Amino acid sequence: MKAPAFSYVRSATMAEAFQAFAAAGGEASYIAGGQSLVPALALRLQAPECLIDIAHIEALRGIAREGDRLRIGALTRHVDAHDDPLIAECAPLLRLAAPHVAHPAIRNKGTLGGSVALADPASEFPAMMLAMGAEMEIAGPEGTRRVHADDFFQDLYQTAIEPGELLVAFHVPIAKPHHRCAFDELARRRGDYAIVGCGVMLAVPDGAVAEARIAFLSVGPTPVRARAAESALAGLPLDEAAIRQAQAALTQDLDPADDEHVPSAMRLHLARVLLGRLLGRIAEAP
Repeated sequence: MKAPAFSYVRSATMAEAFQAFAAAGGEASYIAGGQSLVPALALRLQAPECLIDIAHIEALRGIAREGDRLRIGALTRHVDAHDDPLIAECAPLLRLAAPHVAHPAIRNKGTLGGSVALADPASEFPAMMLAMGAEMEIAGPEGTRRVHADDFFQDLYQTAIEPGELLVAFHVPIAKPHHRCAFDELARRRGDYAIVGCGVMLAVPDGAVAEARIAFLSVGPTPVRARAAESALAGLPLDEAAIRQAQAALTQDLDPADDEHVPSAMRLHLARVLLGRLLGRIAEAP
């Protein structure tokens, strides 16, 4: 199949993009890397009357420290999440997740903004924004606002972004020396969508877990924070007993649906196994 006919507008500023969206009567889609949108167009899952190219808007670029946050522009590519030294230092969970995203050709073109705005529940970066406690900077004709990751993902492919708005940047709390993080996923083949994936970020300032943030992908219609598992670790040294307690708590956090490939019970079991591996990896790290 091929995409239906559409008009094309290249915007140099966000104001131009908003004007183009309004001129299309809302029957428009923004495009940057296009690694999700172009296949959807080809399959006619989406049929906008206008594509608005935002890949050249400078306000959507850049990676920089801003106080105790790292600002990551929405046009940051997947490959930059792995290669950029500031991300490696300040947001290491993104760097750990990046090699698991699809394949090199996609990582070289796809953007973090596109991935998070799409909010595919099987994608790595939306879940990692949840695990890191990021804030999403969203802009529209009426101005700019920030939405915490906990409130951003609302339902399957639904986020707090309103029609016509743009995801501008991510504001990620900078990891401190006492933070420990780990990421992994289980998939049939490297690059396939994960059966289950997990990112863990722990604050361990004095040998005990002061704060835990655990986020799963591929276990529901949105990325899921495992709050009961987080609570099970709070105040405890990260030993075998604490890890088992966190694994057991996942029954309160996760209720994956059955599908034709993976039964719910199997996905929940794999989530427990994966969480145990990640916590064990952090516990064993020097």
